[in-house]
Amino acid sequence: MQPPFQDDDLDLRAAVARARPQLVEFLSHCPDWLLMTSQPFVPKAALSSLGGITDHKEKASVLLDLLEKAGPAAWKHFAQSVCMEYDLPLDLEILLMSSAGEGNFSQTEEASTDTRAQSSVPKGSARRRHCSSSGGDKDAKQQRLDSSAKYRHLLIDSIRQRYGSRREAGAEAQEQTQPPFNQAFVNVVIHQRKVSRLKERTEKPREDVAGAPEPEECADTAMKVSDLFCSEAPSDTTKVVFLFGKPGTGKTRLMHRICQKWAEGVLPHFLFTFLFEFRQLNLLKRKLTLKELLFDMFLQPEDSPDAVFQDLLENAQQTLIIFDGLDEFAANMDVSFSSKRGPAVTSPMSIAQLFADVCHGKLLPGCTVLVTSRPKRLPDFLLCTVGVLAEIWGFDHKKVEEYISHYFRQHSFRERAIAHVKNNTKLLSMCFIPALCNIVCICLEYLLLKHQMSVELPQTMTQFYIKMFLIFLNKQQGDCAGDEETQLNCNKKAILGLFDLALRGLEEKKLVFYVDDIPEDVKEFASLHGLLTLFEVKTSGTCPEVGYAFVHLSLQEFFAALCLMVSRRVDKNYLKKKFFLKSKWTLKNETKTEFMESFHIFLSGLSSKECRTFLMLLAEQDEAWVQEKQDVILQSLKKLAATHLTGPKVLELCHCTFETQNLDVAQHIGSLLNFKYEFKNFRLTTLDMSALVFVINSGQDLTCLDFAGCLVDLECLEVLAGCKNVEHLSFRSRRCGDDFAAALSKGLRGMGSLRKLELTGGSITAEGMTNLVQSASHCLQLEEINLQGNRIRDPEVKRVMDLFSRMEKLKKVDLSNNHLSLNAVLSLAKEGIVCQNVTELCVRVDTAIICFSGVSEKGPRSLDLKLEENKEHVIPTRHVKLCLQDHRLSSQHAKRIVAILQSCSCLSEVDLSGNKLGDEGCSCLLESLTCISISKQLNLSQNHLSVTGICNLLKSVNTCPKVMEVQVSLGRDIAVLRFREDREFASIPPREESVFSTDDQQHGEENQTTNNSPKIRLTDCNFQASDLKNLCAVLKECGRISELDLSRNYLGDEGLLQLFQCLPKLKMLRSLKFNNNQISLNSVFFLAQSLSTLQHVKTVSLSLGRTQVVHLTFWERVRSTGRWRSGSLAHPKEEAKGRCFCLRDCRVGPEDVTRLCQILAQCPQLTEIDLTGNSLSVQSLERLLSFLPSLCHLTLLSIRRNPLSPRCAVLLLNSINLCERVRVVEVWSSENAFLHLGASMRSQRTSCRLTGCAIGEGQVEELCNILEQHGWLAEVDLSRNQLGDEGLRCLLDHLHRVPGTCSLNLSHNGISQDGVLHLINAFVTSGNTTEVQVSLCSKATLIIKLTSGDDPRKILRLAECNFQPEHSEKLFSLLEKCTGLTEYTSSNNNVTVQAAERLLHSLNKDLGLLKISIEEPWVCKERVMNLLELAVQVSGNITEITICKDKTLFQLVISFPNCLEKVESVISRLSLYKPEIKNSSFCQRLCEKCAQLQELRWSHVELHEDEAEMLVRILLPLPELKMFGLTSSSVTPTGIDYLISGLQNCQAIEELNLESMKLSSAAVPELVLGLCEMPSLKRLSLNHNSIGNDGCSRLAGTLRNMHNMEEINLSHNKIGDPGLINLAAVLLEMQNLKKIDLSGNCPSPAGGEKLMEALAHCKHIKELLLSRNGFGDRTAVTLALCLPHMTNLKILHFHNNNIGQAGGLELARALVVCGLLEEISLAENHLGEQSIHALSEGLPCFKRLQKIDLKFCGITDDASRSLSLGFRQCPSMEEIILSWNALGDGGARELATALPEMAKLKVLDLEKNRIGACGAKKLAEKLAKCPEIQFIRLWDNPVPKGLAESLTRQDSRLCFSFS
Repeated sequence: MQPPFQDDDLDLRAAVARARPQLVEFLSHCPDWLLMTSQPFVPKAALSSLGGITDHKEKASVLLDLLEKAGPAAWKHFAQSVCMEYDLPLDLEILLMSSAGEGNFSQTEEASTDTRAQSSVPKGSARRRHCSSSGGDKDAKQQRLDSSAKYRHLLIDSIRQRYGSRREAGAEAQEQTQPPFNQAFVNVVIHQRKVSRLKERTEKPREDVAGAPEPEECADTAMKVSDLFCSEAPSDTTKVVFLFGKPGTGKTRLMHRICQKWAEGVLPHFLFTFLFEFRQLNLLKRKLTLKELLFDMFLQPEDSPDAVFQDLLENAQQTLIIFDGLDEFAANMDVSFSSKRGPAVTSPMSIAQLFADVCHGKLLPGCTVLVTSRPKRLPDFLLCTVGVLAEIWGFDHKKVEEYISHYFRQHSFRERAIAHVKNNTKLLSMCFIPALCNIVCICLEYLLLKHQMSVELPQTMTQFYIKMFLIFLNKQQGDCAGDEETQLNCNKKAILGLFDLALRGLEEKKLVFYVDDIPEDVKEFASLHGLLTLFEVKTSGTCPEVGYAFVHLSLQEFFAALCLMVSRRVDKNYLKKKFFLKSKWTLKNETKTEFMESFHIFLSGLSSKECRTFLMLLAEQDEAWVQEKQDVILQSLKKLAATHLTGPKVLELCHCTFETQNLDVAQHIGSLLNFKYEFKNFRLTTLDMSALVFVINSGQDLTCLDFAGCLVDLECLEVLAGCKNVEHLSFRSRRCGDDFAAALSKGLRGMGSLRKLELTGGSITAEGMTNLVQSASHCLQLEEINLQGNRIRDPEVKRVMDLFSRMEKLKKVDLSNNHLSLNAVLSLAKEGIVCQNVTELCVRVDTAIICFSGVSEKGPRSLDLKLEENKEHVIPTRHVKLCLQDHRLSSQHAKRIVAILQSCSCLSEVDLSGNKLGDEGCSCLLESLTCISISKQLNLSQNHLSVTGICNLLKSVNTCPKVMEVQVSLGRDIAVLRFREDREFASIPPREESVFSTDDQQHGEENQTTNNSPKIRLTDCNFQASDLKNLCAVLKECGRISELDLSRNYLGDEGLLQLFQCLPKLKMLRSLKFNNNQISLNSVFFLAQSLSTLQHVKTVSLSLGRTQVVHLTFWERVRSTGRWRSGSLAHPKEEAKGRCFCLRDCRVGPEDVTRLCQILAQCPQLTEIDLTGNSLSVQSLERLLSFLPSLCHLTLLSIRRNPLSPRCAVLLLNSINLCERVRVVEVWSSENAFLHLGASMRSQRTSCRLTGCAIGEGQVEELCNILEQHGWLAEVDLSRNQLGDEGLRCLLDHLHRVPGTCSLNLSHNGISQDGVLHLINAFVTSGNTTEVQVSLCSKATLIIKLTSGDDPRKILRLAECNFQPEHSEKLFSLLEKCTGLTEYTSSNNNVTVQAAERLLHSLNKDLGLLKISIEEPWVCKERVMNLLELAVQVSGNITEITICKDKTLFQLVISFPNCLEKVESVISRLSLYKPEIKNSSFCQRLCEKCAQLQELRWSHVELHEDEAEMLVRILLPLPELKMFGLTSSSVTPTGIDYLISGLQNCQAIEELNLESMKLSSAAVPELVLGLCEMPSLKRLSLNHNSIGNDGCSRLAGTLRNMHNMEEINLSHNKIGDPGLINLAAVLLEMQNLKKIDLSGNCPSPAGGEKLMEALAHCKHIKELLLSRNGFGDRTAVTLALCLPHMTNLKILHFHNNNIGQAGGLELARALVVCGLLEEISLAENHLGEQSIHALSEGLPCFKRLQKIDLKFCGITDDASRSLSLGFRQCPSMEEIILSWNALGDGGARELATALPEMAKLKVLDLEKNRIGACGAKKLAEKLAKCPEIQFIRLWDNPVPKGLAESLTRQDSRLCFSFS
C-alpha cells in the first residue's frame, strides 16, 4: 500500500481533482479494463466489495478513490496506462499527464485554471486500443502531444509579449508620453442582448443593426467577460459570440485584455487563442487555407505544424479565435455557399469565406469565435450562427472615477480632476466613452499643470480632439514651442500630409499603411507624436513587413474631416458631396461609409465658430474662405432635418447639431424635428441625451419625447432634467422600476413645460408611484400622468389622492393594467369621488383611469366682458362619473357601494356593470336610490338579474321621480336606469315670439312633454304571455311613462291582448313597440281595429316578415282642470292631421284584404295606408280599390315592393273612375304604386303615371276606355312600357275621344320612324293635338299634348329621328297639308341644305306667324351669307332671324300672308348704293323678305367684310328692327368699328346685345354715338367685354339721357370703383330701371356702398344681379338698409360676395320687407348659423318665392330644422339648392319631413353634403308622398353604393349620379 498524497503534492491533487469528472464519465464505458488495471494497486478486500455496485459511473468513481488513496506512484502508473491505451480528449489527456508529473505546464498555469470549466467527451472517444498496438503508435502520439504543448507555450509567450505584462512592464515610466487611446485598462460595462431578434431585423434601416435591442424581457442583462464564453451548446457545435459597441467604447482593448488574461491562465478551458484584426486581414489579396490563416497570419509552430494542426482539429472545442473590427473589413462579406457539404480543410479560400465557414462550423467545428464590431448591419450568414450577443456600453459613473483616479494617481490634483469631471454633466457624459475619457484626461492634465486656478475645457468632441492634437504637439516641442500658430507652422507640411493620408485611407478603405504609402516627413512626425502606431504585418508565411495605422479609427476620421475643411483642392460642391449623411442613412449595403462612423460628426464640429481660427491657421486662408466651407455643412444639416427620419437618425442629426454649437441652426432643426422625437428599441447614451436636449432647448416649440423599449441609463435622466421645452414625456419599458422612477422624479421640476408624463409597461410598485407623485405634485403645470402596465397593486390611495388634489391643472391619471386589488378599487372610488377636482373615475378589469377638472391655460376667456361684469360669482356645477365595471363586486359589497355613492352629491353617471351584485345587491341599491344623487344614468348590466330584479327596477319609476328611462334586456344582460337632470325640474322659461305657426309650437311642446315622461324598454327578455301578469301589475302603477318597448320576446297574440288591457292606465303613453313577439295575422286585424277602438292611436305600423314589427304611436293627452281626458283627443288640430296604417311583408289573400278594409273603413280620420311587400294579387287589388270610396279621409295609398302585372297597372289606373277624389295614380317598375287622393270631390285635374309597367298593345284599348271616362286629365305618363308602333297606332285611334287638355308621355316605348310618321299624320289631321315632341336618340322622347279648346298653337318638334330620304319625302308631304302649324323644330335629323330648302318651300300658313328651327352640323360651317340665301326661300315675310353657330341653330320666324308694304323705301335706299354692292339681286330679294324684320340675333358667327357691309347697309337700317344681338362673334377690327358706327342708323331699336364681343374702352366712344341715336332703347347688354372704368364712365354719361332704359347688363367688364361710382350717379335719375346686372366686376366695399345707396332710388327695380364682386359685409349691410325702398324686387342674386356672419345677419333680417321676391341666391358666402336662422325666420314672408340658392354656405344640421320649418310656409317654392354644405342625416330628416307640405316643389339639390344611409332612406320615404317633385340630387354624399342603386330603382327621382 503506497502512502496517500502528502502536503507537498497538493498541486498534483488539484490536477487529479480537475481531471476526475471527465475521467469518471470516460471510464464508465470500460469498467472491465478499469478493474483489471486497478488490481495491482488496490487490496482484494476492497475490490470484492465492488460487486454489489451496478452503476458503472459509481463503480468508476469508487475505483478512482481507491487509486488516489494508493498513493502518487500508483496514480501515475494508472494515468500513464489510460493515456497509452485510449484516445482521450486532448484536455483530459493533458490533465492526466500533468497529474502523473509528465506535463510541461508550469504550476502557475495549472493553479490558475478555472476548476469549473469542463469539456464533454466526444462521441466514440472510448475506442479501445488493441493490446497488440505497436510501440511506434504510442511514441507518435506522445510526440504529437509534446508538439501541441510546445506550441501552446509558444502562443502564451507571444501573446504575453504583444498584449501582456511584459509589454506593459515600462508602462508607468512611459505614462507621460503615451499616445492617445493607449489608456490603462479599466473594466468596461457589458450588457447581454437577445439573439433571436437579429433574424427579424435584416431588412430594416440603421436602427435595426446589431446595435438595435430586442424586446425588454430578455434585454439589458449585465455580464462579466467570462460570461461571454459560458455556453451550453454541444461540444461539436461552433459557438459564435458577437460583441458590438460604439466607437471608442474599448472593443479592441478588451480583446487584448482577453488574450492577456488567457496567457495568464484565467481562461483554462481554451488551450489555444488566436486574435485577428480585420484591418490587417484587408491587406491579404490571396486565398488561404485555415492552417495558413492560423499559423502564417498569427504564429508559426517551431516544429511539426501538421501534428499541431491535427490536434487543433481534434480538439477544436478548446480553441478561441477572435476577429476584431468586423466593421473595418473592406471586402464584401455577403458570401454564398455552393453546397451544403463542408469545405475541405486544405482548400484555399478568401478571408470572407474562411470567416464564414469558421462561424458556420464548417471549419474547426466546435471552436469558439469572438467577433467585435461597431453597430452595423450583420452579414446574413451571421444572423443564424450568433449564440451570444452583447454590447459594450463603455464606462459608468464608478468606472469613470476609477479611470480618472488611476490616470492622475501620481498628481496632487487627482481629487480636483475627479471633482471637475463629476460636477460637469456635459463633460461627464463624454467620459462614459472610454476613448473620450482618455482625451478628456489628457486635456485636463495639461490644463491643470499649466493653469492651476482656472480650467476651461472644450464643449464638443471635435473641440476635444483639436485640443488633444495641440497638446501632443506642445508636449513634443516643449514649453518653448510658442503659441498654436507657431506650433502648427513648424510642421505644416507634415500635418497636412497626415490629413491627406487619413482621407485617402478612408476613401480607399485602407486602415493599414505600408512604409511606401507614407511620406517620410509624415511618418517621422506622426510616430514622434504618437499619432501612428507601428506593428508587424503578415501577408504570408515569409518575413513579416512593417505596417502603420492611426492609433484609433476615430482619429483617422478626425484628420480626414480636417483635410476636407482646410484643403484648397476641396471646393463647396465636393465638400457637400462628401458630407454624405443622407446617403449614409439610405444605403442598405453601407459599402461607401463603413469606416466613417464619426466622420460627419467631426465635419459638423469643424463648422462651429470656435473652430474657425484653428482652421484659418491650418488652411492659411481668411475667415470668409473658412466660413464659406462651414456654411456648406450647416446648410446641409438644415436640409436633412426636413427629411423623413427615424429615431437613431434624429439622434445622429442632433449629435451633428450639438457639435456645431450654433444656436440658429439648432433652432431651425429643432422646429423641423418637433414631431419626430420617437425613439424605439435602441440604446441612448448620456452623450445622445445631451445632444438631444441641446436641440430641443434651442427651439421655440414645445415637443414630445417618446422612448419605447429603449435602453436609457439612469445617468441620462440627469441630463434630461435640463430639457425645458418638453411638453410630453413617455417611457415604455420593463426596465422602468422604482429606481428609474426615483431618478426621473429628481428632474421633473426642471421640466417647466411638461404637461404629460408616461411611464408605462414598467415595474413600478406602489412605493415608487407614491414617490413619483410626491415629486410630480410640485409640477403645477402637469396635466396627465400615465402609469399603465406597472406593478402598482395596492397604492396608498388616501395620500396619493391628496397629492393629486394639489395639482390644479391635472386632467388625467391612468393606472390601467396594474392588477389593482378589490380593496384598492373601492378605496380609490371612496377617496376619488369626494376629491373636489375629480370628474371621472373608471375602473375595469384592465383599466383604471381618473379624470380631473384641470384648467388649461390655452382655453380662451369669455369675450363678453359686460356679461361677465353682471354675473355673480357662481361655482361651476361639478359632475362626477364613476365606473366600477368587470370586477368581483357581489351582494356583500352592496352596502359599501351605497355608502360610497351617498358620499358624493354630484354623480352624473354610475356604471356597476359586469359584477355579481345579483337581485339582492341591486335591490339594496334601488332601495337607497332616493338617497343617492345621480343626474344621468345608473348601469347595472351583467349583474345576474332575474325577473324579480327587473320588477324592482320598474318600481323605481314610481319610487324615484327622477328616473326617466328603464332599459332592460335579459338576453343581452342589460339593465340601465336613466335619470332626469336637475335642470329639467326647473320651470320652462317663456319663449320669444316666433314667425312660425302655433302648430310648430305645439310640436315643440309635444316633444318637451315626451322628453319629461319616463320610458320603459324590456327587450330580449324571453318573456312569455304567462310572465305578463306580474309585469302588467307593475306597469299599471307606471302611469307616467311615455314609451314602452317589449320587443324581441315571446308574448304572442295572447300577450298582446293582455297588454292592451293595461293601455287605459298608461295615460301618458306616446309610443308602444311590440316587435318580434311571434304574433299572427289575427293580431294584425286586432291592431287595425284599435284605430277605431282607441281614439288616441296615431299610427299603427306592422310587419310580419322575417323581422316582425309592431309599433303604435299615440296622440298626446293633456290635463284639463286637473284631470286626464281619456275618451277624446285633446287637440282637434292633431286629429285633423289624420292617422296612418302600415302593413308590410305580410301575405294576405283576397278575403284577408276584404276583412282588413272593412275594419279600416270604420276608422275615423284614416289618411294614409301603406301596404309594402304583401304580394297582393289581382283579386286582392280589386277588393282593395273597391273600398276607396268608403275610405273618405284617405289621402295616400301606397303599395310598394309588390309584383304588379300590366293588368294590375290598368286596375290601379281605373281607380280614377272608382273614386272621384283620386288626384294622382303612380305605378313604377311593376312593383310600386301610389294613389294620391284629394280632400274633396271638387273638380281637379288628375295625373296618371304608369311607367315601366310592361304595358303593351293588348292593354291599350282598355286603358283608353278608362281615360275616355275621366274628363279632367292633366297628365298621362306611359313611358318605359312596350307599346311599339302598333300600340301607338291603337292609342292614336282613340285620342280624339279623350276629353279635356292633357299631356301624354310615350317615351321609351320602342317607336320607330314609321311610327313617328304615323304620329305626325295624326297630328296634322287631329283637331285636339296641339303639340308633338319626338326624339329617337337615347332619350327616346315622345310627348303629345292634347287640348279640347280652340288653341291656335300647333307645334311639332323632331330630334335625332335619323330620317332616310324616303322618310323625309313623306314628312314634307305631310307638312304641306298642315296649314295651321305655328312652330316646327328639326334637330339633327339628317336634313341637308337641299332638304332644308325643300322644307322651307313645304311650310306654309294661311295667317299668322310660323317659327322654323333647324339644328344641323352644317349650320356652323356655312357662311352667314349662305344662310341668308337659304332664308329668303320661305314663302312669307321674315320677322326674326337667329343664327347660333355654337348650338348649330338656324331659326326663322315667318309672317303670313306675304306683305309688300313699306318695302319701297328700303329698295329706294338700296338703289343709292347699288353700284357698291355685289349681288344686288340677292340684296333686293333679302330686302323684300326682311321688310318686316323685328329681331336679329347672331351668335358665334364669323363676319366677313361683305357680310358686315350687308348687315350695316341693309339689315340694321330696316324700320321695324326692334332687337339686334351680335354675341361671341369674330369680326375684324375694321369690321367692328364699321359695325358700331352703323348702329347710328338703328333708330327704332329697343334692345341691343353685344355680349362677349371683346369690346374695350376704346370702342365705347363710337358706341356712345350710336346709343345717342336710339331714343327707344330699353335693354342694353354689354356683358363679358373689357369696358373697364373709363368705358363705364363714358357710358354712364350717355345713359343719363336714356329715360326709357329698363335693363342694363354690364357684368364681367373689369369695372372698379371709379366706373361704378359714375354709374351710381346716373342710376339716381333712371326711374324706369327694372333690371341691372353688374356681376363679376372688381369694386371695393366702398364702391359697393355707393352703388347700393344709388339703387335705393330705383323704385321699380325688379331684378338685382350683383354676384361675384367680393363686396363684403359693409356692402351687405348697406344693401340691407336700402332694401325697404325696393318694394318691387323679385330676383336678388348676391352669391360669392365674401359675406360673413355680420353682413349675412343684417341682410337676412332686411329681406322680409321684399314680399314679392321670387328668387334669392346667397350661395358661396360664409353666412354663419345666425344668418341662416334669421333667413329661416323670414321665409314665411315670401309667399311668391320660387327658388332659393344657399349653395356652399356652411349650413349644418343645426340650421336644418329652422330652414325646413321656413320652407314649409313658402307656398310657391319650386327649387331649393342646398348643395356643398355640411348637412348630415339629421338635416336630411328635417327636410324630408317638410317635403309633403311643399306642394309645388320640383327640385331639391343636396349634392356634396354628408347625408348617409339613414338620411337617404328618409328622403326616399317622404318622396313617395310628393308626386310633383321631379328629382332630388344626392350626388357625392356618403350613401353606400348598393343602397343608392336600390333607392334609385324604387324611385328614379333620387339622383345619386353627377348631372
